[in-house]
Amino acid sequence: MFEDFKAAIATQLAALTGAPVDDIANAIKIPKANTHGDLAIPAPSLRIKGNPAQQAKEWAEAFKVDDVITDAVSIGPYINFRVNRDVLTRKVLSSVYETQDKYGWTNEGAGKRVIVEFSSPNIAKPFHAGHLRSTIIGNLIYNLYKANGWDAISMNYLGDWGKQYGLLAVGFERFGSEEKLVADPIAHLFEVYVAINNAAKEDDNLNDEARAYFKRMEDGDETVLALWRRFRDLSIIKYKDTYARLNINFDVYSGESQVGDSMVRAMTMLEECGLITESEGAKLLNLEKYKLGMTPVQKSDGTTLYITRDIGAAMDRFEKYKFDKIIYVVASQQDIHLRQLFKTIELIGLPYADRFQHVSFGMVKGMSTRKGNVVFLDDMLRESKENMHSVMRNTPEKYEQVPDPEHTSDVLGISAIIVQDMLAKRIKDYEFDWKRILSFEGATGPYLQYAHARLCSIERKAGVRVNPDADVSLLTGDHAYELITLIAQYPDILASTLKSLEPTTIVHYMFDLARAVSSALEQLRVRDQPQDIAEARLLLFWSARTVLKNALTMIGLEPITSM
Repeated sequence: MFEDFKAAIATQLAALTGAPVDDIANAIKIPKANTHGDLAIPAPSLRIKGNPAQQAKEWAEAFKVDDVITDAVSIGPYINFRVNRDVLTRKVLSSVYETQDKYGWTNEGAGKRVIVEFSSPNIAKPFHAGHLRSTIIGNLIYNLYKANGWDAISMNYLGDWGKQYGLLAVGFERFGSEEKLVADPIAHLFEVYVAINNAAKEDDNLNDEARAYFKRMEDGDETVLALWRRFRDLSIIKYKDTYARLNINFDVYSGESQVGDSMVRAMTMLEECGLITESEGAKLLNLEKYKLGMTPVQKSDGTTLYITRDIGAAMDRFEKYKFDKIIYVVASQQDIHLRQLFKTIELIGLPYADRFQHVSFGMVKGMSTRKGNVVFLDDMLRESKENMHSVMRNTPEKYEQVPDPEHTSDVLGISAIIVQDMLAKRIKDYEFDWKRILSFEGATGPYLQYAHARLCSIERKAGVRVNPDADVSLLTGDHAYELITLIAQYPDILASTLKSLEPTTIVHYMFDLARAVSSALEQLRVRDQPQDIAEARLLLFWSARTVLKNALTMIGLEPITSM
């Protein structure tokens, strides 16, 4: 929204300094506080020899103000600019009204395709709360690329192959229950997986049976594949229910099992490039020259391993989707594995080797139920919902006005968990805090939902309709201008978040917007005001609500309209 203002500043400064217009425009920032100006640029960023403070003073004095840029002053090495508030207000509110759900979107990525691989649970292991980070960070990245005009594909690459599935099948023969499998496949398969692993510690023959079973799977034995396929299909159905609660719908469900002939081609290429070392019948990928160690790619019995399938999958994906970029949203513990994968793709000469990116993240500590048990993600979401429902019941007069308390408490619980996660820097570990989860105050998901619901209530009770032709010159005072400035920043926030892929950027912005809304509502009444003033203020609050709704949706939350 500030692009036209930045362009006006950059054009003049380019003539005054000789610096390129684009470099200047990119260096102009929105200050955290607009005490000294609406936009600012540090003189050193232009990389022109001289005293920065003196340069800023000279350039500010030479800058010609007009009806768009109304003031230019220097403070130390910074030049601060004031923009025409009426022009900004009209431009911002008009743009929000015209674009609505697409406010802040661009077409910069038009014609390009990105695959975002995220979540990717292992079918033989629980979809536990720790999978949450990959799932919600990946979903945000997917949404950001879509908003930037890319053809984005969300992919769930299931861990659905390997010796552990042989062990699972052996375990199902001993401990499985058809009734439990149909009722809750993921939970029951995990029960079986735990039971057979415990049994295998006492009887190593079970591991031999598992390896033999998996060899039959790799050899294409339809008898054993039928049971494996049933485990996989039932698990995906259950996963989809969980993802639906998180407002996530994957474009593609892939998996290690889907990688076929490309694995054979990958092994041939590794051998031809001299990257394979043999040891006791097994084949190892040798990356010691690149300080990435050695990792097995094929066991002595000929069965494949994780990285072999990942190389094959990468080849399959490019051949099918012709992606311009592929992003793996995977925990930082997998850094070495992905460095090995990307280096291998480079060394075997694939021409698209520079299109791979790993977005890593830290771990969640203490993520368990309030009783201290590590649980499935579904259990965590259920407990959060129940806690939110209990909090809502504490105010009976408001509770009675909520159309669907069950659904609302579910959304609030999910909002609490997701926002707490995204407040932390992506790469850092953080402590999961139930006390903060249960709070409606401060930096919490329920606080953001409350701000949105409150704005919806203002619209319902305003007594006037949203009028795009309202006289916005009536929006005077600091509270109105702070809100307008924040609304104007949203396109830049989306661009900045896309650049850093740091969820905390957009989440902190949402809290700034929600707090500004709260302050403005105290000062700018809509009801019982003259119609022209009421219409102008309603347009302002409607625009703020639209941006908050868009931001909530961007991070994967359903905006609540009443609570």
